[in-house]
Amino acid sequence: MTKLLFKDLTLAAHPTMYVFVLLGCLVIVPSYPLTVIFMFGCLAQYITLTYSRETNDNWFTAVLPVTKREVVRARFLLAALAQTVQLFVSVPFAALRCMLNIPNNAVGIDANVAWYGIGFIIFAVFDLVFFPVYYRTGYKSGKAFILAMIPVVIMMAASEAASHFPALSFLDSTAPCDLVRQIPLLITGIVIYAAAMFTACRISENRFEKVDL
Repeated sequence: MTKLLFKDLTLAAHPTMYVFVLLGCLVIVPSYPLTVIFMFGCLAQYITLTYSRETNDNWFTAVLPVTKREVVRARFLLAALAQTVQLFVSVPFAALRCMLNIPNNAVGIDANVAWYGIGFIIFAVFDLVFFPVYYRTGYKSGKAFILAMIPVVIMMAASEAASHFPALSFLDSTAPCDLVRQIPLLITGIVIYAAAMFTACRISENRFEKVDL
């Protein structure tokens, strides 16, 4: 599995994936809809799988001495690595944002603990839809991306709008007491992400095994 992941990192991953991973730094931009950063993390998976289709990577990997299930697992490891690294990249910039006393985001939610929890949930929803749909055929990445982005866009809009409601204003705060109140959302997001990735991987494995390459 380690060798398969290395193969995906060096051969299958489209170069733009690494660029999108670094876009976690955009949290420092004032008055920017920060949930758009998660969209880049989703877009990276779409571009990578489309690139794999055009280079016939699925067929190439399948003829190696590995199972189809292992091929899918390696791709899920790649996705999880890219998405979590993107969030980790954003951490120092979110801290710097607070140190520079940049005003709270007027567009919507700020870069805080709740934002990271929402990010994990958005990635979970995207992966749970995108990968199972894609691995039903192994090449229809466009259809999978469109279907996955419908709930993602709705969640992005809802997350940005939620901070404007007085009862949920603590989600848009970086005050220490409010950050503590946001921790349950972060924990919930991590649990949902882990469960969604496990479920999506199992579904994708079962579907890809039936695909005639």
